[in-house]
Amino acid sequence: MNGPLLGAIFIVGASALWGTTGTAATFAPSVSPLAIGAAAMGVGGLLQALCAVQPIACHWASLRGRWLLVVLGAAAVAVYPLAFYSSMRLAGVALGTVVSIGSAPLASAVIERLAERKVLTRRWMLGALIGVAGAGLLSFAGDSAERPGALAGSWAVPTGIVLGLVAGVTYALYSWAAHGLISRGVPSRAAMGAVFGLGGLLLMPVLAMTGRPLLESWTNFTVGAYMALVPMFAGYVLFGWGLARVRASTATGLSLMETVVAAVLAVLVVGERLPALGWLGVAMVLGSLFVLTPREPARA
Repeated sequence: MNGPLLGAIFIVGASALWGTTGTAATFAPSVSPLAIGAAAMGVGGLLQALCAVQPIACHWASLRGRWLLVVLGAAAVAVYPLAFYSSMRLAGVALGTVVSIGSAPLASAVIERLAERKVLTRRWMLGALIGVAGAGLLSFAGDSAERPGALAGSWAVPTGIVLGLVAGVTYALYSWAAHGLISRGVPSRAAMGAVFGLGGLLLMPVLAMTGRPLLESWTNFTVGAYMALVPMFAGYVLFGWGLARVRASTATGLSLMETVVAAVLAVLVVGERLPALGWLGVAMVLGSLFVLTPREPARA
């Protein structure tokens, strides 16, 4: 199995884990989205740094020489979960996830084009177009009244969509920064540990101010622990392995798989309704993964 194909498998695996976060958050409704985001990404990021102490120390000079990428990535890591979970709380699990993750491939492509002058292949553009169109069908498949995860009020869904776009841009930004470090010779563990560890530190004040409800019941604590350990820690370990093998724009395109997992779980567990148009969107996103996944080279 070639490196890019293996990287794609890692990215899709990480995305499947991330797709569970919105549904998991609904089991702790008394915990604010800021606390959920800070606990998940903050604690998960610190765990990544803790497990990567030795690689970070060994490559400290390289990381320090590229401190701007590290700081930029860490700032995006800190903003992303606050915007993402707030988007889901305001607009509902399916819509919040679709907007956040669906906008990331386009943001990633723009970043790569402006920062590195990379040319996008026709295959990537086709796959991204199919995937984003499918994500769009998912997001418009039902109205907010059919989303128990959404807050009431005419302002809630539009605000949630705006925050979802912020999440998409910051997701693309930290993916690009981490990939940039890895492509410049910093090992995946050191790059991800540095970026996510610093981002986790930036989230600790938010967790200190908002995290008390996480300790008020075992359910809330279990949700926070699950989010930090499984989708954020284990998921981003897989994501780092994937970024070492594929471009950031490919990784964010493949991560559209998260929208499918989130939408299906929102229907099966949360009770959100997804009409036929939404299921067509699911099929399109899955089809885009086939287009975006790098091909195994032919053997003689």
